[in-house]
Amino acid sequence: MQYDPVKRTLGNVFNKSPFLRKLFYKMLDLLLLRSWHIHKALKHWAAGKTETEHHILDAGSGFGQYSYYLSSLSKKWKFLGVDVKDEQIADCNKFFKQIGRNNIHFKVADLTTFTVNNHFDLIVCVDVMEHILEDVQVFKNFNASLKAGGMLLISTPSDQGGSDVKANEDASFIEEHVRDGYNIDAIQEKLKTAGFTKIDASFAYGSTGKISWRLSMKYPLLMLNSSKLFFIILPIYYLITFPICLILNQLDVNGIHKTGTGLIVKAWK
Repeated sequence: MQYDPVKRTLGNVFNKSPFLRKLFYKMLDLLLLRSWHIHKALKHWAAGKTETEHHILDAGSGFGQYSYYLSSLSKKWKFLGVDVKDEQIADCNKFFKQIGRNNIHFKVADLTTFTVNNHFDLIVCVDVMEHILEDVQVFKNFNASLKAGGMLLISTPSDQGGSDVKANEDASFIEEHVRDGYNIDAIQEKLKTAGFTKIDASFAYGSTGKISWRLSMKYPLLMLNSSKLFFIILPIYYLITFPICLILNQLDVNGIHKTGTGLIVKAWK
């Protein structure tokens, strides 16, 4: 399934006003399990830092939802969001200017070449690395761009069924993915090769998370990819599945998983 056309359609719907954009972010935060895991990690990082200036890179910023979330935690932090898609960068700059968050800027950049030496205290990279072949080079760029003691936070599919791949003959659910998922040990070795000194990797999307992902993401995306008419019934669909997803997300984010289809990786310079 191609994800980019669906993203463009969603963008066209929710970019019509700042209110709709904020509503879209709230929906993503509640429905998407990865948002629950990322928010948990970001709250832990932010503890004791809200009153001091920090520089944050949103690497592969997409719709800008994580810059929006983080910027709500402190007005003292400064943000740069980068993405390869011009239209998403333009949409984000317009939205954040409209709501008066002038400490956030977005620009078009390729993570395989982008570096700002020793500048960032935190780099957030959510569901991006599965789209990039030259991953070690990107990790090296992240390491160079972090200050000493700075942290990189990655969310990406694992090789334990990530991208809905369960066997060698299976194709990735998202056609834009260049890899089906990372081995938990292999990604840590790549980060060490890139210069990171401390790494903490854990599984997400355990047994409850897999069900939540299918209900909140896979099935709706398949419907929208087949016909835009499904936008009409989508509110009814989520009205039924939303309470179930909330419970499943809560169980997954508070559990410890021996395996899972997702990875949450923290690495420090």
